[in-house]
Amino acid sequence: MAQHPRLNINEREEISRGLARGISERDIAASLSRSPSTISREINRNSKYGQPYRAVKSQRRADRLTHITRKRRKMDINEPLKQYVLKHLDLFWSPEQIAKRLKILYPGDMAMQISHESIYSYLYVQPRGALRKELIKCLRRQHINRRTCNGKSRRNCGPIQDYISIEERPVEVSNRIIPGHWEGDLLMGHNNDSALGTLVERTTRMTFMVQLKDKDATAVRKAFAQEFRRLPKALKRSLTYDHGQEMAEHKLFTKSTRIKVYFAHPHSPWERGTSENTNDLIRQFFPKGTDFSKVTLKSIKRTQDMLNDRPRKTLEFLTPHEVFGKLLR
Repeated sequence: MAQHPRLNINEREEISRGLARGISERDIAASLSRSPSTISREINRNSKYGQPYRAVKSQRRADRLTHITRKRRKMDINEPLKQYVLKHLDLFWSPEQIAKRLKILYPGDMAMQISHESIYSYLYVQPRGALRKELIKCLRRQHINRRTCNGKSRRNCGPIQDYISIEERPVEVSNRIIPGHWEGDLLMGHNNDSALGTLVERTTRMTFMVQLKDKDATAVRKAFAQEFRRLPKALKRSLTYDHGQEMAEHKLFTKSTRIKVYFAHPHSPWERGTSENTNDLIRQFFPKGTDFSKVTLKSIKRTQDMLNDRPRKTLEFLTPHEVFGKLLR
């Protein structure tokens, strides 16, 4: 379809004079060889709230809108930047994580840097039907139901024999200066019939996702011990857990791994805040109701790598893989 040129100042002057003389919109359109609808829209757009149509004012408004339209966004003219941003939105990175990571990767290249506000702006101006699902994903903050150890618990909670309270945990665990202190948990699957084990290191946020054949104490103990077996002694200092019965064999776990287990107070998820926050991130990939018995080990480890390759604000936008990897050298 042919594009008609925009109205110019001379045509707008003719419209203004025509209206002043009482000429109809249709006749004004005919004299300018324009569509009546074009003239009607022009007049309605610039004569609101009882104000008469003014040619100069209308032209200024048109010039301003044209300038805004023609000002192309950085992601429109820089394809490598655009592809980096969209790729990492697909990986559930937030706009802030993307922007800060670009500064680390391209410290002297302004063409490959963008603010997180510009990323939001780019996505929001997409046509309504094409608003990218990546934006929805990275903004989504789903509420994850916390488990409680009461009569209606989602897990089998109860007294743990001979447990060591979190109150006896060394101060070095709380200040996060010395690595090797972990928090553990289970993510429950559909109808609580399956589960996924999670272990997260408090200092580096390195996360291990553990496939479980069962969720009883013996299966969890063996699976967690196997996960820790490949780590050096310096990175196996302690594990903080809740009162789920899957950790009932904590003494056997400590005997085989030399890792002391400390138990948080009941109904106190904030005492394992790193684990709780990590579980929320994992739920982006495995939402509530997932049947973990049908999730392959390959899928679990792929998700684990995606989490550990995501830059974290608390790590100054380095990734857990990068920070943890330095400790293994």
